[in-house]
Amino acid sequence: MSTHFVDRVVVHASGGDGGNGCASVHREKFKPLGGPDGGNGGKGGDVILEVDPQVTTLLELQRRPHRSAPDGRFGMGSHRNGAEGDDLVIGVPEGTIVRSAKGEILADMVGYGTRFVAAPGGRGGLGNAALASAKRKAPGFALLGEPGEVLDLHLEVKTLADVALVGFPSAGKSSLVAALSAARPKIADYPFTTLVPNLGVVEAGSTRYTIADVPGLIPGASEGRGLGLDFLRHVERCVALVHVLDGANLESDRDPVSDLEAIEKELAAYPVDDGTVPLQDRPRIIVINKADVPDARDMAEIVRADLEQRGAPVFVVSAVAHTGLRELSFAMAELVAASRAAAPEAVPTRIVLNPPAINDQGFKVTREEYGDVEDRQVRFRVRGEKPRRWVRQTDFTNDEAVGYLADRLARLGVEDELFKAGATPGAEVIIGDDANAVVFDWEPTMIAGAEVLGQRGSDLRLEDHSRPTRDEKRVQERERRAAKAEARGELETERQAGHWTNEDTTSEEFSQQ
Repeated sequence: MSTHFVDRVVVHASGGDGGNGCASVHREKFKPLGGPDGGNGGKGGDVILEVDPQVTTLLELQRRPHRSAPDGRFGMGSHRNGAEGDDLVIGVPEGTIVRSAKGEILADMVGYGTRFVAAPGGRGGLGNAALASAKRKAPGFALLGEPGEVLDLHLEVKTLADVALVGFPSAGKSSLVAALSAARPKIADYPFTTLVPNLGVVEAGSTRYTIADVPGLIPGASEGRGLGLDFLRHVERCVALVHVLDGANLESDRDPVSDLEAIEKELAAYPVDDGTVPLQDRPRIIVINKADVPDARDMAEIVRADLEQRGAPVFVVSAVAHTGLRELSFAMAELVAASRAAAPEAVPTRIVLNPPAINDQGFKVTREEYGDVEDRQVRFRVRGEKPRRWVRQTDFTNDEAVGYLADRLARLGVEDELFKAGATPGAEVIIGDDANAVVFDWEPTMIAGAEVLGQRGSDLRLEDHSRPTRDEKRVQERERRAAKAEARGELETERQAGHWTNEDTTSEEFSQQ
């Protein structure tokens, strides 16, 4: 395992922005205005975390903490939709816990292939072809793509192992891992040789399990002294603990009993997550290592009775001479097998759907007061997923798009709720509660949309301008002659009745009429 072990990192993830829709009119020879044909924008790519068996550290994320997925492409004419942005898949070690900036657990990445969408990409905007309807035959606008989600993720790796070897530095934990498994951790005769957790796979009979060598603990580790606080989290997932005691320690103020008491105290002081068994309450095995040294064998005989009174089995082993390791491996296998048998049966992950209530309007209008006490002002804020999304999709440089937004908000019931909240014409209204919020002075007349634009959805260029047929021309000529004859008859009747004389209208003017 690389010595550049990183188990905690902050990742700044950004989903791809959705592509904008296209506002286009179909054109071809002899048919220059064939109707709207703008395509939709493509969806932005997602930032996805995936458990990768080849990844054992968060070092790569520490070097490159800013990760962004590609954006979706813009829609084009001729009903061509924009391409979707590719997903950005980031490999993480198994046992990675994903937390939000507020500390909320978002995902527990256990099991190879497990995926978590960390930052979803934005949806693409609709083109004017998708916005066309019976009343709006030729929309002159399109919707903008939504920006992707941007957030900070706190990643923390907790090693997945069945048994954890804990103890003071230089107690021989790495030597035991090397003797019991095929792992080859760094071994040296100075304290804190192990700087990263080392994993090894052990087979005892029909039981196969993993052991973890946790870097050495010292008194005060639960408060941050030494390396203990940084690596005690790797013990949280273990079902059993093995206390490795140095039987050949030369320090006068230390012995196996005092070492065990000091480590137990640190384990009891370390807080664990809710629903997790405290470290001091887990099954334990006590190991007196370095039995190949004569002084260690003598020390083991002296303290063995005191250690057995603590209710945990005691083994005297030598990682160098490989004595007592078989019995130790089978004892650990029994604890692991018992834990697996008592574990609840694994059930498939249930997908829980929480549809909104039938009467849920999807928004909320609140009244806010701000300013000084002498100059208190009132504004109204509209919160909700639909209004927020609609605002982000609107091109405010296009009057028709703004009118379309006003119509959507009116149909949703925002206008009525503003009246109920006490809003008056000219009141300040804010839609959204983030940096993309829109502020405007509310006028109730805006409920009609962009009536200043005329009849929205119509385009004189798209009306039927085909030439009339010969029969249609004859009918139109007969209708004109009949209307002219009828008008002349009415004028002659009025003249004979004396309603007007030749002094008012000359015969020449009459003939022209």
